[in-house]
Amino acid sequence: MKKSLLTIVVAQFFCTSLWFAGNAILSDLIKSLNLQASFMANLTSSVQFGFIVGTFLFAFLSISDRFSPSKVFAFSALIAAIFNLGMAINGITEFHLLAFRFFTGFFLAGIYPVGMKIASDYEEKGLGKSLGFLVGALVLGTAFPHLLKSFTTQFPWQNVIYGTSFLAVIGGSLIYFLPDGPFRKPNPKLKWNAFFEGFKTKKFRSAAFGYFGHMWELYAFWAFVPFILTNNHSLQKIQNIAILSFFIIGIGCLACIFSGLLSQKYGAKRVAFICLLLSTVCCLTSPAFLQQSPIVFMLFMLFWGMVVVADSPLFSTLVAQNAPQQNRGTALTIVNCIGFSITIISIQFLQTISLQINIQYLYMLLALGPILGLYALLQKQQA
Repeated sequence: MKKSLLTIVVAQFFCTSLWFAGNAILSDLIKSLNLQASFMANLTSSVQFGFIVGTFLFAFLSISDRFSPSKVFAFSALIAAIFNLGMAINGITEFHLLAFRFFTGFFLAGIYPVGMKIASDYEEKGLGKSLGFLVGALVLGTAFPHLLKSFTTQFPWQNVIYGTSFLAVIGGSLIYFLPDGPFRKPNPKLKWNAFFEGFKTKKFRSAAFGYFGHMWELYAFWAFVPFILTNNHSLQKIQNIAILSFFIIGIGCLACIFSGLLSQKYGAKRVAFICLLLSTVCCLTSPAFLQQSPIVFMLFMLFWGMVVVADSPLFSTLVAQNAPQQNRGTALTIVNCIGFSITIISIQFLQTISLQINIQYLYMLLALGPILGLYALLQKQQA
């Protein structure tokens, strides 16, 4: 791996650990603030909503195309780390907790899509492999707070907050000293309609719509993993749900790397289609596995944890390859904006429906997005 790509991957891992830091300590927050168990959906959605607002403004103002992406990444990491620390304030109210998560998500908009933009500026060929490592770092960063929580059960839960903020500052510092990539084409002019330009081409639209279907499932699955584990009767004697959550989410890191490597031989479109199809099958067959023995259940969850995210770097590759080159950062950012808007709908939808139907059949509803994503990819294949 090139030094530049390694730097981006490590920084992405460190900084995206902020994403699910609140979810990892959710049980502690519920106890200390006397919150409802359903607060999980609101906590996750506040980060997602902040990310959506951030990506929209970053895209609308073409931030990563007009200014140095490395500096944008570093600045965003520092500010996000500060807002993340807000969760550790003594006597924090529910409103302020959601506000701090919102602003953490807002500045994550300058980390995740901008990190992909930096990678695409360094890698013109082999972008699928590079983004496989990069999204793998995002997945590992997302899972990391659960691991940190599992190792700090005997210590105050605030240590998870301190640890993730510290990592984010380190990650931002690494990128700050990374020069802009050789394939970057700066576009200093502000074009108010720049984020619409990519959607004018059929290949870009197909890749974007496939990504949108994938996003309906991904973050809802991640957010509900601890809930799924808690509701499995055979695991009720296991105290450390956090470590199991880490492995189920974190194994997606290896899947992203592997799918990125496979895309070099078989093409990003084909591998993404297979991964999305397998993920759809997991959604539809979930009732048959969620109450099985611990071994069968965990094997199923680990497999689902892999295929649910393995297509993510491939969709980002397809979007980046088919975006207007001078507005690539803006195109990646607006697609992220729409995709994460969908995650709020799916998370809140699942939370609401969970009160209406048998929990065993709840996750079949996650198949709605992947099915539409598969249709979008088929349309692309016919184009």
